[in-house]
Amino acid sequence: MNIRHLEHLLAIAETGSFSRAAERSFMTQSALSRSIQTLEQTLGGRLIDRIGKRNELTALGHDVAERARAIVLGAQELRLSAQRFQQGDGGAISVGLGSGPGALLMTPLLCHIATQHPGVRVNIARGSTELLLVQLRSRELEALVVDARRIAPAPDLKIESLGELRTGFICRADHPLARRRKLTLTDVLKHPVATTPLSSEVARLLVEQFGPHADPDTMASLRCEDINSLIDAVTQSDAVFLGIAAAAREGLASGRLKELHITPGVKATARFAYVTLAGRTAAPVMRLFRRFVRDHLRD
Repeated sequence: MNIRHLEHLLAIAETGSFSRAAERSFMTQSALSRSIQTLEQTLGGRLIDRIGKRNELTALGHDVAERARAIVLGAQELRLSAQRFQQGDGGAISVGLGSGPGALLMTPLLCHIATQHPGVRVNIARGSTELLLVQLRSRELEALVVDARRIAPAPDLKIESLGELRTGFICRADHPLARRRKLTLTDVLKHPVATTPLSSEVARLLVEQFGPHADPDTMASLRCEDINSLIDAVTQSDAVFLGIAAAAREGLASGRLKELHITPGVKATARFAYVTLAGRTAAPVMRLFRRFVRDHLRD
């Protein structure tokens, strides 16, 4: 017995005719008869009484048809759910976002899913790259979008480059430095510097360009993984943010923030990566997330 046998019984129950049921089921009448015979043999009793040209369900047939409706409807819903899942309209997105990607992606992603894909569930983890890697390896997360420079290559990781974003110094629009046309790093360092934990490679690039006083360990006064909190602190104080310029896009566009152009300009960039477990088959809905990341993680 399978779902098709039950569908054929329901077709006869609803049409009262083998010929109309066969037409509705896109099969020959003889094939439909064989299907019903197989179902009767499986259940051990007659399901349909053939009285002249009329076809009536037996008592057993009525009982089976009543139960079959729920089974067939459930199977149809299961097929529809699987179809949505394969198309990316169902399932769950469980991802980890580093500080930079989190500032650029988290709110837009939540809004996008809520309005465009309400059937998708979203779980976003934030924290250090090291913690997110633990969650990825324990299968709690499907993928990470993090600072590529803080990921060490490993056989169990698939690391895809997402390109680079420009970094800069940003302050509130009425900051004392905002009115000056010529600035050096020394001028900036007279004020607190707010930044996320930076990789050793970025630290090396800053020291090579500006000298020992640009070492993040000594230069940064305010440091945390949450860029949005750092930018909030910058808008309410004389602190200067050092990091991804795109993370301050909204404040820059509204005129609340201003990017400082120091001489020489900062050469270090933010480099991000999409990280998954090697050999792990991604859920179809993750294609939606991967496409969203590609479209939104930009200057």
